[in-house]
Amino acid sequence: MYTINVDKECGCFRRSDLENNQTFTSNDDALSTANTMVNLMNEKFCGKHEFSLKEDGNTFQISMQAPTPTSGCCGGGHC
Repeated sequence: MYTINVDKECGCFRRSDLENNQTFTSNDDALSTANTMVNLMNEKFCGKHEFSLKEDGNTFQISMQAPTPTSGCCGGGHC
């Protein structure tokens, strides 16, 4: 079995129709669904976070990070 796990469910995730801890019998199906979820979360959610996908054995882990600054600031706190 292959599982898609979202490590932190933000408010946007909880309000969406997406499901955490989905299981699949096929690696390809799990990977395809996980990629679709990450793309949707990055494109349609509020933008306060960015989401990335990591494969760890039979688990596809979707992680949440703070967004990358786009204002030219490197995020080091000195700008």
